[in-house]
Amino acid sequence: MQSISGNVPGNVTDFNRFMMLKKIIFCAFLLFGQNFLLFSQVKISFFTGNIQASKSPLEHLFLAGDFNGWNPADKGWELVKNEGGNYALSKELPAGIIHFKITRGSWNTVECDATGKSIDNRSLVIKGDTNVKLDIAGWQDSFAPAEKKHTATARVHIINENFEMPQLGRERRVWIYLPAGYDTGSKKYPVIYMHDGQNLFDEYTSSYGEWGIDELMDKMPEQEESIIVGIDHGGDYRLTEYNPYDSKYGKGRGDDYVQFLVKTLKPYIDAHYRTESDATHTTIAGSSMGGLISMYALLKYPEVFGNAGVFSPAFWNAPQLFDLAKQVKISTKSRFYFVCGDAESDTMVPDMQKMADLVKSRGIKPENAPVTVIKGASHNEKQWNGDWPGFYKWLIGF
Repeated sequence: MQSISGNVPGNVTDFNRFMMLKKIIFCAFLLFGQNFLLFSQVKISFFTGNIQASKSPLEHLFLAGDFNGWNPADKGWELVKNEGGNYALSKELPAGIIHFKITRGSWNTVECDATGKSIDNRSLVIKGDTNVKLDIAGWQDSFAPAEKKHTATARVHIINENFEMPQLGRERRVWIYLPAGYDTGSKKYPVIYMHDGQNLFDEYTSSYGEWGIDELMDKMPEQEESIIVGIDHGGDYRLTEYNPYDSKYGKGRGDDYVQFLVKTLKPYIDAHYRTESDATHTTIAGSSMGGLISMYALLKYPEVFGNAGVFSPAFWNAPQLFDLAKQVKISTKSRFYFVCGDAESDTMVPDMQKMADLVKSRGIKPENAPVTVIKGASHNEKQWNGDWPGFYKWLIGF
């Protein structure tokens, strides 16, 4: 009988089991190592370099970014003056992408360029321990406010500066874009309801630039036109009005806000304007928190909204939304358009892809839940202006 020599446990069967166990232990160790790297914190040391003099003494400097809700006076993100006269702050953060600006305690005292023009958000790709030098070219309050001009086209109108929102106990400005020839024809039009109304049509009312929806829609041929309704956000209420769930920003009023759209605003629009009022021709769209609440509105009221434009959705502020998408009955006729940039945050693309995959697993056809990721694009109105043509081309395919 042939024997097996060498350091072999018991028999061949035991040996195979032994080798399989080694493979399992190795794979588990490898997976643990990957997760450790993924969730481990790295040390980031911020320090100031050249700082342009300000109108008032530099008593406090803060970082405001997507890591602290863009709070311009967050004590947890204050840079402290050291013996060398510079300001410094050390933080432990997970690997990924962060966006931020430097302020002296308010958005009126935010950094700008040397001529007083606003600057893009700073971006930092975090891979490991690093030092970040912060040169500041100017402060916004050192310059006269830039003259802002009205840029809304003739087809944009304000329905009411103080439209009542009984579900919220508040009032809000509401805009409407009417297609060319609306006043002289009898045609009915699809309607798109959009959030952050002050940023849609007019540079004068926008905070960080406008989407330019009216200029984009003015280029549409007559047979492809739509009515656009814009609802202003509520300023300090924005983060809670656009979130149906409680968060660190306060009690979620998102369901009340969506009920306002469904039970108050849409009936008003349908009664006063020539609309195709069925769900197939009714769309809800928005960006960031507006993308989040648009997703919620379609999941909750598929009989009202048939389509959703989900631009750069802030799903991280409402993880419960994924559970809702698993639980509710999703109409097979519902359509979702997902779009974002790959330079917005570390979680933006995977979160958006996760939601798209989820609704497809619930029966939505791939062509009714496309995902578009724009290489190098950031989280701002300029990006969403560029995203609009692709979204609208997809939308009018219904």
